[in-house]
Amino acid sequence: MPNQQKKIIFCMAGVLSFLCALGVVTAVGTPLWIKATILCKTGALLVNASGEELNKFMGEMQYGLFHGEGTRQCGLGARPFRFSFFPDLLQAIPVSIHVNIILFSMILVVLTMVGTAFFMYNAFGKPFETLHGPLGLYLVSFISGSCGCLVMILFASEVKIHHLSEKIANFKEGTYAYKTQSENYTTSFWVVFICFFVHFLNGLLIRLAGFQFPFAKSKDTETTNVAADLMY
Repeated sequence: MPNQQKKIIFCMAGVLSFLCALGVVTAVGTPLWIKATILCKTGALLVNASGEELNKFMGEMQYGLFHGEGTRQCGLGARPFRFSFFPDLLQAIPVSIHVNIILFSMILVVLTMVGTAFFMYNAFGKPFETLHGPLGLYLVSFISGSCGCLVMILFASEVKIHHLSEKIANFKEGTYAYKTQSENYTTSFWVVFICFFVHFLNGLLIRLAGFQFPFAKSKDTETTNVAADLMY
């Protein structure tokens, strides 16, 4: 492939990586990861509410990795509330999972910026074959995509398996018990998904630029070495 086309492909991949890094940084700081609807189970059972009457006992909340807000309703009007995970909810949430989500998000941002630098260096510089060359591009893209995948899996498990929304809604609520009715992933979660997809796309762009996948290259080299050994 001509050098000009390689420059265009690597510049495109670098720009996509840079946009991903900005998107993930923004996503980590916003409370737009999930939106949940919560039912005041205690109040609904007391009056045996059903149908449209349940709307008087339905509240909602949205939150991210650091803070969130919502409203609780138990038939007496909406009660808005705000919360932060650190230090307010440390006793209610699975701390190790939550910290790992934040940690992998930060690693994702750092590696995505490293990938941006690598792509631009390959477009305009003279890269080394080992680290700054195609092998480094494949490696950074693979690890970044893996981090994005881990962030999504860990957050989904925290929300669904550990019932995060219910734990938040019932935190320091001695009188009423709340139950989650629905949960929807929102903007920030899908930004991480798009970033994961972009890293997969970057791997295809590297291959489109004419560089073999590392495993395929090593396999060809191994075949050549075996043939050479047989000759001697």
